[in-house]
Amino acid sequence: MSDTPLRLGRFLPYRLSFTSNLVSEMIASRYGALFGLSIPEWRLIAVIAEHGRISQQAICQITRMDKVTVSRAAIALSERELVTRSPHPDDKRSHLLALSDVGRDLYESIAPRAMAMESQIFACLTPEEREGLSALLDRVDAQTTAMIEAGVAAR
Repeated sequence: MSDTPLRLGRFLPYRLSFTSNLVSEMIASRYGALFGLSIPEWRLIAVIAEHGRISQQAICQITRMDKVTVSRAAIALSERELVTRSPHPDDKRSHLLALSDVGRDLYESIAPRAMAMESQIFACLTPEEREGLSALLDRVDAQTTAMIEAGVAAR
């Protein structure tokens, strides 16, 4: 065991979570005010736009959001007629989600704003630093995924 005490403000898993939450709060306030979307709803719209027809289970895997969050967002978006739900041909307990025309229009309105917001947030970094940060996050994702798959737990 290390003699160095845990300092939450220096603990990298906490820092990742803190920064993610901070950015999400800013984005949520903007998307909520402009479009009436929560962060999970926006993530579903973005994933569906990228993948076309997709199951809720696949969205869970891609986004790492839990089933309940994805289900609630899907229902809310369906009720607003932003997504359509159709039976999954290979899994009768599941549905495939797709953007409706209204949902596609909304996505096309939001996506450029999202890209502009990303530029604003990361304007403090050089292009090389942004690429480096992305590469580092990819490495952390891969390491964490490998640990989860191997059943490694903190001791």
